[in-house]
Amino acid sequence: MDNNKVMIVGTGNVGASIAFALMNQRTAVNEIVLTDIIAKDAEGEAMDLRDALSVAPSYVKISNGTYKDAKDCDVVVITAGAPQKPGESRMDLLKKNANILKGMVEQIMASGFDGIFLVVTNPMDVLTYFVKKFSGLPAEKVIGSGTVLDSARLRTRLAGYLNISPKSVHAYQVGEHGDTELTLWSRADAGGQDIIDLLPRDTLDGISDFVKNEAYDIIEKKGATYYGIATCVASILNCILNDEMRIMSVSTYDDYNDVYYGFPAVVGRSGIIRRLDLKLTEEEGVKLQESINALKKAIKSVRY
Repeated sequence: MDNNKVMIVGTGNVGASIAFALMNQRTAVNEIVLTDIIAKDAEGEAMDLRDALSVAPSYVKISNGTYKDAKDCDVVVITAGAPQKPGESRMDLLKKNANILKGMVEQIMASGFDGIFLVVTNPMDVLTYFVKKFSGLPAEKVIGSGTVLDSARLRTRLAGYLNISPKSVHAYQVGEHGDTELTLWSRADAGGQDIIDLLPRDTLDGISDFVKNEAYDIIEKKGATYYGIATCVASILNCILNDEMRIMSVSTYDDYNDVYYGFPAVVGRSGIIRRLDLKLTEEEGVKLQESINALKKAIKSVRY
């Protein structure tokens, strides 16, 4: 298609912030279509964003529309769904959001859409699985935002301890974007130095716990998280549309386990090029399998 046209479904805090993040950087995106079950909200957001075009670093065509406009989109980003409330886990959202998603995806596919789905709505890994199921698209064209944000949090936290730029830290959170995620400490490095040789184990454990639970802390303080995930999604979109072939811990399909979860993968114009085959420690392998099992159990719990 190569229109570099993106539809954002859902214009709540996350959806609107993704559009704002794209507009305020040099982006590969040429056109953004906003849609929401509350049509006037999408229209209002499009109007507000267009007002900034004369001073924004990129010119991006911005409009509001309907699912029919997905026909010639390269990527549809799904952020719509019930929000996560204070004290509520991402999995608590599952049954509410799976039903919302089914009708949405069916209408998008009816438009003739043949691009890439990028799923952000929580619980993201499980809902990405259902988007694949509902859409009938091949697995490489259905992607979840995965643990890209979690990995960004990890790098930022590590950079603070090491007094270096987060961009010089290579480390990943993997598994469920949620309570069972884990840090691949055996694969983490800064400038070629193994992180496990630079910081004591109790510090590493504390960093892992912080990263896993920071979203709950933010939600308790301000009600929702959106700037971090919006910037991560903008990065994934640019990676796809520029065919950057970057390694990102997006949520991808594991056909052996029949489940989606975050793990380093090569991302490009056609979606997921390949997932990396990383050698994990025995402890990491066990924890990752526990995360996979939790996701499989969640998938089986859904009736739609």
